Amino acid sequence: MTVAEKGQILTANRLRDGEVVFLTRAGTWSEAIDEAALAVEPQAQAALEARGKEDEKNNVVTGIYLFDAERVEGRIRASHIRERIRTLGPTVRLDLGKQAKGEGGAFPAVLLGV
Repeated sequence: MTVAEKGQILTANRLRDGEVVFLTRAGTWSEAIDEAALAVEPQAQAALEARGKEDEKNNVVTGIYLFDAERVEGRIRASHIRERIRTLGPTVRLDLGKQAKGEGGAFPAVLLGV
């Protein structure tokens, strides 16, 4: 059985183009959720948020917030549907967004056929 590592990820929208981005361990912003830093402890979560506020102040990103996620076998999955949709794109057209390109995480935004 695979154990999931649970924590929080910092997300925002990049001001240059509006893309959904995630803060990485290197302190850069990535469009790929699997590259995001998963903060397990409160101190790490506070550090991510502080970095995000700095980049928001410098007009790199806007609308920063932490959300719950888990890492399973090296891939990250958002715990809530809102962030899954932000990660992948529209749920009504699977031929659009990052999911159409095979990007945006290893997990679907919604379970098909349920």
